[in-house]
Amino acid sequence: MLTLLLALSGAIWLFLLLGWGRFWWCDQQLPMPDAAPIDRSTPAPRVAVVIPARNEAEGIGACVRSLLTQDYPGSVQVILVDDQSDDGTAALARQAALDCGMGDCGRGDGGRGDGGRGDGGEDSGDRLTILPGQPLAPGWTGKLWALEQGTRHAQALNPPPDYLLLTDADIAHAPFNLRQLVTKAETEALDLASLMVRLRCQSGWERLLIPAFVYFFQQLYPFPWVNNPRRTLAAAAGGCVLLRRSALERIGGIAVLRDALIDDCTLAAQVKGTLAPGSGPYHPIWLGLSTTTHSLRAYDSLHSIWTMVARTAYTQLHYSPLLLLGTLGGMTLVYLLAPLALGLGLGLGSVPLITGGAAIWALMTLSYWPTVRLYGLSPLWATLLPVIALLYTLMTLDSARRHWQGRGGAWKGRVYPQG
Repeated sequence: MLTLLLALSGAIWLFLLLGWGRFWWCDQQLPMPDAAPIDRSTPAPRVAVVIPARNEAEGIGACVRSLLTQDYPGSVQVILVDDQSDDGTAALARQAALDCGMGDCGRGDGGRGDGGRGDGGEDSGDRLTILPGQPLAPGWTGKLWALEQGTRHAQALNPPPDYLLLTDADIAHAPFNLRQLVTKAETEALDLASLMVRLRCQSGWERLLIPAFVYFFQQLYPFPWVNNPRRTLAAAAGGCVLLRRSALERIGGIAVLRDALIDDCTLAAQVKGTLAPGSGPYHPIWLGLSTTTHSLRAYDSLHSIWTMVARTAYTQLHYSPLLLLGTLGGMTLVYLLAPLALGLGLGLGSVPLITGGAAIWALMTLSYWPTVRLYGLSPLWATLLPVIALLYTLMTLDSARRHWQGRGGAWKGRVYPQG
């Protein structure tokens, strides 16, 4: 029986490597901009950046500075929605704008303070608008309620933006990031272009678990299939999403996502999947990896990574006990069986178990190596995928436990009801 299960595991790995959308290649990336001077003679699309921020003092300054200093040839208006922070987030964002030589920044209060014009137009000396977030509305999650306020403000600008860049407050954008994204969207007529930014990978726990987070996300949503307009699969990475304003209006605005905890993939599905299944092509979207735009958020401990994953892992399973059982069985078969068989084979002197276990472990190491290399780590980290998979399996179990205890949606001091 163990030999048969091992053969099944090997067949699954061959299918994943050869037939599951090249998820492990890590080849979906934006080309680096060339060294030619930027053409500023032709007006570039107007962009409004919306940053939802709740207690983001640690990274908001770097985020705002990186956005205000983009080498983008068109208009860029940055809108920060301060979601009732109590750590000075707004003041630090305002100081970052001053450091960039942008002058005073608007408060979004009708132009009555801090230099805001209040007429919906753009002031060249005031490219940062800070909106005090309203109390959380019933039926909304905090981030999406902040995005609703920010996008509503952006759409009221005169003239309105052509694109909205939705970004987290802990992202440091490469100077050319906006130009890359807009060029990609314009060239390929995309309604949405999103980047899985480079996550911080410095501590031992980050090196062990963070690249695997990206790997498993690619396995769930093979990027080449997401980027194929004839496939229904849709996904996005919420830290950096460029969205065509007309596409947001077409789907009914942020309100269609208001109760979603996994808001990025829900947004991508709404934007791409507006046609009946099988009738494609669908509205084109794109999802890729970045090595130059990166997250500043630190996950120095196992507890911090565990909490991040457990917050939404059971949501991915639609709160289904059957899907949970299937996931546990699948993770055991795909990731844990091979090292167990290899260890048992070494103990019993069984050549088939040793050979099969080693071969499958080699296949999974091969599949993980491009992601490990993307993060500049030693190939030895790729051999630890079974250990990593065990930890993620335990996080998923804990996510279900938290849901059953009514604590599944806890984030930033709020607990959201879950299905």
